[in-house]
Amino acid sequence: MLFDTHMHLNADQFEEDIDEVISRAQENDVELMTVVGFDTPTIHKAMELAEKHDFIYAAVGWHPVDAIDLTEKELSWIEELAKHPKVVAIGEMGLDYHWDKSPKEVQKEVFRKQIRLALRVNLPIVIHNREATQDVVDILREENASEVGGIMHCYSGSLEIAQQCVEMNFMISLGGPVTFKNAKKPKEVAEGIDLKHLLIETDAPFLAPHPYRGKRNEPAYVKLVAEKIAEIKGLSYEEVGKQTTQNAKKLFKI
Repeated sequence: MLFDTHMHLNADQFEEDIDEVISRAQENDVELMTVVGFDTPTIHKAMELAEKHDFIYAAVGWHPVDAIDLTEKELSWIEELAKHPKVVAIGEMGLDYHWDKSPKEVQKEVFRKQIRLALRVNLPIVIHNREATQDVVDILREENASEVGGIMHCYSGSLEIAQQCVEMNFMISLGGPVTFKNAKKPKEVAEGIDLKHLLIETDAPFLAPHPYRGKRNEPAYVKLVAEKIAEIKGLSYEEVGKQTTQNAKKLFKI
């Protein structure tokens, strides 16, 4: 009954025990997952996993940190993959000003190209935003991204910006940080955004929720995210699970 809408089972960290990780997820109410590919190797692996497991879907795109490496050939390949029945979104894409591998102008150009691609193939987009909120929001507006909508992945910004994103047809996805004792903003967002605009995710193997913070994250832990949102909102765990899964299925057209 839970949908982990953003994870990376295609990461090297899961190479040794992927079957056990998937089993644990299913034992913890995880019914559906989206594995996100963000460069050539991880896109290949995402597609393999989506084709192998009927409950795993794929998102394909190019990470802003590696924007400088994207070629027209790879962009065309992503557009071709978008026709695959198990590909439900384009991304993750966006801006990341924390790392400086790719210049900001290159990141912006690659971000715009991917939004335009998503508009052509009519798929929602998955947004990665690190220390670049205003530029992300401006580009989404300028490129009419609201026409396809999408997900503000592992959202860590303010409630005010979250509300603007909802108005632009975006879902707000919360992950492990909502369970951290000192994480004020994600809790405010969980409280302030209507459940019909929320999704849950792990971003596994990164950002494991409390009490596993600092360890390898995995899809089974999305249950802890759902339980925390239920606690914050004064709702039942079942209610949060059911609604966030419904939200994801609607967005991904599953």
